[in-house]
Amino acid sequence: MSNQAVCIIPARGGSKRIPKKNIKEFFGKPLIAYSIQTALESKLFKKIVVTTDDEKISKIAIEYGAEVIQRPKKLADDYTGTQEVIDHALLYLKQKGESYNYCCTLYATAPLLQTKYLIEGFEKLKNSDAKNSFSATSMPFPIQRTFRIDQNGRSEMFHPQHALTRSQDLEEAYQDAGQFYWTKLDKKSDEIMFGKDSIPIILPRHLVQDIDTLEDWERAEYIYGAINQDKYDRWNRLKKKLNNKENIIKFSSGNIYFTSIGQNIGYESYGEKELYLRPVLVYKKLSKTTFLGIPLTSKLKEGSYYFSFNYKKDVTTTAMFNQMRVFDIRRTEYYSGHIKLSDFAKLKDKIKEFINITPSLKKRGNGHASKRSCQKVNKSIPKEQKDVK
Repeated sequence: MSNQAVCIIPARGGSKRIPKKNIKEFFGKPLIAYSIQTALESKLFKKIVVTTDDEKISKIAIEYGAEVIQRPKKLADDYTGTQEVIDHALLYLKQKGESYNYCCTLYATAPLLQTKYLIEGFEKLKNSDAKNSFSATSMPFPIQRTFRIDQNGRSEMFHPQHALTRSQDLEEAYQDAGQFYWTKLDKKSDEIMFGKDSIPIILPRHLVQDIDTLEDWERAEYIYGAINQDKYDRWNRLKKKLNNKENIIKFSSGNIYFTSIGQNIGYESYGEKELYLRPVLVYKKLSKTTFLGIPLTSKLKEGSYYFSFNYKKDVTTTAMFNQMRVFDIRRTEYYSGHIKLSDFAKLKDKIKEFINITPSLKKRGNGHASKRSCQKVNKSIPKEQKDVK
């Protein structure tokens, strides 16, 4: 028997609690795009079809790689069951001469679904005598200790005999995760989906979230953003890399390094994607990993806040005192050179001038350091040191 499988994604256009839910933008893409892409990535299906009554959904489905079956209006109201929609799609495909052994119903509202669980569902079903497999997850709280609220606003336990039973002594319960449902099309069964002829594929609870209300949508965004923080926080991978750096380079005053400093805010920054670099002069070593540094720019600037010098042939570099701050040497990508002793001495004098022109404590609000705080910086300025190259 060949393993011909079809994926059917039901997606009507008349959602009311979240208007146009199936194509509402979710982290930069229409929600339905995630289900289509997960199905494509699994490489399990001969065909992926979206059954819909909506023209916009059809267009987006085709754009992301699915085919479309136009669903009749009578199968697009609030009372139509999913199975009716799937049966219509399978009949349509059969009339076109297409035959399948397996069908996977995949909901359009499953951005948290991971390909490996879709594959697991297929493999376990294929290698068993079961009729179905489906996504499930464990209940977050023992169902034996749940309660109802009566007409007087009072609580009443469903199972009062378990009021004092320890949670660990109660049998664990599971629930439908509402993401995918695999079915063997050539096997008959009188059981319901959650019966003896079905294999539950257990997903961790943090990958399960119904999206029926705006509150559900917001929660799904929180979960997806947290799981994919490396993708959506451009600095997260860099921060992890820095924290895991085992070899800390030795550095000294006067050295210049290309250092990751933040977003690409000017043409003088180097690098690409999440890695943006700028040459930074080590002005004062503070600890094994930190130093008072002065960002440099290749753009010639003049005035009290700037000091220009050459540390490479035919290249003028400008130190920007107004961006002086503490840096972590672990953010360094590579050594670039060093300032001359004579230039370093002039730099110190220039910084003293810079400190003297900053406002006093009485003049606040313009963003410059106070005279008192600058005096502290002044005390940290190194004397002539042998490690200044």
